[in-house]
Amino acid sequence: MGLRPLSPVDLTSDNAFMWIDARGSEMLPTSECKRLLALGAKQHHHGHLGIPTDSAPLVLPIDYAIDGSDVVLQVGEGLFAQLSGRLIAFQVDNSSQHDPNIAPTDEGRWSVLVRGLATAVDPASHPDHLPEPRVGEPGSRLVHIRADVLTGRRLRQGSVHHGAPAT
Repeated sequence: MGLRPLSPVDLTSDNAFMWIDARGSEMLPTSECKRLLALGAKQHHHGHLGIPTDSAPLVLPIDYAIDGSDVVLQVGEGLFAQLSGRLIAFQVDNSSQHDPNIAPTDEGRWSVLVRGLATAVDPASHPDHLPEPRVGEPGSRLVHIRADVLTGRRLRQGSVHHGAPAT
């Protein structure tokens, strides 16, 4: 069957088009991505940090905070050396919404991806935007990920996969 292009299929409550990708996922507008990113931080969802390395990309679970649409992380010196000044990715979703320690939501299944430059942050300049790491020794360095690219998807209830049949 192949891929089908993005197309507006429905109107939202504010009469804006809802874009659906080739697999039936709703493409989220930037404002909704920002809202869900903040919601995930408030509900203590952990994110996934994607770091380029010489051999292969590295993906690590990590707790985070939000500063506007940007992400703030608390890391140790070794990880800081791999992040600072590099383009990296950060992803968060609500796949852990069935965790008994996290309150359920009516948001449906969603995922938000932030891609951008990681830079060092002075903790004194972000006193209200500090992560709450749930590890024994989270490190003392703060990293700010600038949201150069912010995208998101929501899995629609009853969406049908229009790609090739599963084998």
